[in-house]
Amino acid sequence: MSKFDHIRPYYDSEVNEAIRSVVHHPMMKALMSFTFPDVEEAVWTEQLKKTHSKRDFQINFIYQAIQMVLKKSSEGLTTSGFEKLGKHTPYLYISNHRDIILDTSLINVSLYDHKLIMTASAIGDNLVQKAFLHTLSKLNRNFLVQRSLSPRELLQSSKLMSEYIYQLLTRENRSVWIAQREGRTKDGNDTTQQGVLKMLAMASDEDNLMDYFKKMKIVPVSISYEYDPTDMLKMPRLMAEANDEIYIKEKNEDFMTLISGIMGQKKRIHIQVGEILDSELDRIKEEHDNQNKQIQALAQVIDDSILASYKLWPTNYIAYDLLHNTNQFAAHYTDKEKQLFERRLEMRIDIENKIVREGFLAMYANPVVNKMKYQNV
Repeated sequence: MSKFDHIRPYYDSEVNEAIRSVVHHPMMKALMSFTFPDVEEAVWTEQLKKTHSKRDFQINFIYQAIQMVLKKSSEGLTTSGFEKLGKHTPYLYISNHRDIILDTSLINVSLYDHKLIMTASAIGDNLVQKAFLHTLSKLNRNFLVQRSLSPRELLQSSKLMSEYIYQLLTRENRSVWIAQREGRTKDGNDTTQQGVLKMLAMASDEDNLMDYFKKMKIVPVSISYEYDPTDMLKMPRLMAEANDEIYIKEKNEDFMTLISGIMGQKKRIHIQVGEILDSELDRIKEEHDNQNKQIQALAQVIDDSILASYKLWPTNYIAYDLLHNTNQFAAHYTDKEKQLFERRLEMRIDIENKIVREGFLAMYANPVVNKMKYQNV
């Protein structure tokens, strides 16, 4: 028994039995039929039954599924920055978080395409409450972030996860993906929660935290979707916040968001890999003695990397101009692109409701506002 057993993915020795337990599940059938529409069920069933490692499952099935998602619901994925990473080096990828499944899946597709080490990825246990999704996540090298715990349990859980991430990076030669915040960005403002960095720091064996983070080889990653496939689903929460109300999730909300994110239209997608944090950590170490100040400075460095390298799309510029009633960025989009975006706006929300309209537009416009801090956009 390992102390990580209740959060870790399957060992390869457990993979085949796990696959066999779900191979005839309706959701597996739906996933495989979507991924391999021209292949008979008996063929992919047999191939699944012959799978004995997480890597084979990811490459032969999940990689293919994501390719089909890209084909059906996007106009393509572009990347930059992966070429500067070492082929056999594990990194801690900290990225902004827009989509529950796709953020990490697309990064792994890109890592595989560039012959780099794929990640073990954090996923909230609230997202895998259905037994099939729990099994699928463990096959796909996800480890569980435990939610809804008491303060004391949360502390223990965070320490355990910190130790597990460090073990993956330093002993198992496995890259790790974690979002810069708990939960997806709802308003388009990508900021790093200091609590995430404090969790990562819990397993530190160094006198100075920055020396510990240096060993982790942190790589900030920025991912941007031209259309957010879950934009409309984020509106009720933003409405509640605007009205100072407590937002309560619907029973199947996480699952519906998960499906919408996968199948909803995204148009173009771009992933930008930042520089491996190194000299920045030395500077933080020199400038700050206090651990809290160091964490604060590190969060800012990660934000700077993600926001400065964020790829802006016509939709971002259109939303900014509509929100501020200006033509400031008209050179960045065509009349047709503007009409399409306005039609999407009309179809998805009640545009007579000022709060909803502004919330929807701000979700797309805020990346422009944030990027303006770093350069002339």
